[in-house]
Amino acid sequence: MSGDQFLLLSDTDLAGLGLSGVQIVDAIEAAIMQEAAGDIWTTPKSAVLPGDGRYMMTTLAAADNPSLTTVKSVMVSPRNPDRGRPGIDGAILIQDSETGQLRAVTEAGWITGVRTAGLSAVAARRLANPAAASVAFIGCGMQARSHLSVFADLFPLTSIRAFGRGQVNIDRLCDMARGMGLEATASATAQEAITGADLIVTSVTLSYEIEPFLDARWMKPGAFATVTDLGLPWKPQGMEVLAPLFIDDQVQEDASPKKLVDPGLVSGDLKALLTDGPGAVGADARRAFLFRGLGIGDFAIARLGYLAAIEKGAGQSVGW
Repeated sequence: MSGDQFLLLSDTDLAGLGLSGVQIVDAIEAAIMQEAAGDIWTTPKSAVLPGDGRYMMTTLAAADNPSLTTVKSVMVSPRNPDRGRPGIDGAILIQDSETGQLRAVTEAGWITGVRTAGLSAVAARRLANPAAASVAFIGCGMQARSHLSVFADLFPLTSIRAFGRGQVNIDRLCDMARGMGLEATASATAQEAITGADLIVTSVTLSYEIEPFLDARWMKPGAFATVTDLGLPWKPQGMEVLAPLFIDDQVQEDASPKKLVDPGLVSGDLKALLTDGPGAVGADARRAFLFRGLGIGDFAIARLGYLAAIEKGAGQSVGW
């Protein structure tokens, strides 16, 4: 590209780069360790909730090697499906961290889905049974499909169970699993899906009006749950059985007026999990990772995708 040009990268462009689950998880782990060493700078995620079901969110992160800054802006709109649009939409800007020059504009869907699944997988590599073969999905949309793709690269999966509100998404997730050679079952209830599963992924559409309907006490001993939906669908009175329970970022959590979970139940954050490990974990312990989403995750996957696109000549080069 010439000096004044930048890349336009669609979700299709990014998905077509062929990045594996292992590459995605390694990229996030490397970025977290760079942040711990002071080589990447981030701010806590910011959010606006107008009170009508919408959820606007931004993340910001920067590094000098390579010289990149990422800014993500996305919005959850519960009315989008009725408009024929995805429930989550947005964009990511990638700039030169020295000059501010625009390097790329990307769609946010693929990066958001992959970084969320990648964050889950970073925790799962340290907390879940490495022989995990079955996974239950509560919520069967884009996040479920992203998690299935990444988890299938990390665990010897043989089967999935799917529970959600939309039959189209349930069918799409089950068809994806069967195309990967896995057994796929649509469960009649959330409890049926969770009971006996080695791994649990919850990605219920964000809503502060939701009535909690998931109970951690349904999890079998030794199971691992990754909770991408702020824990809103989970009954608070069951969370005490989760030990260890890690969150993504303690600083971000301390700054948030509405806590994800009783602070006394938190074992540590993702940085502590990577640097210090999970501590002593019994074979029968129910383990969980509960998170809001980290700017460092968006940065890691945006950087990975951008550099891979440059290498492979993907995307469209444009200028002002």
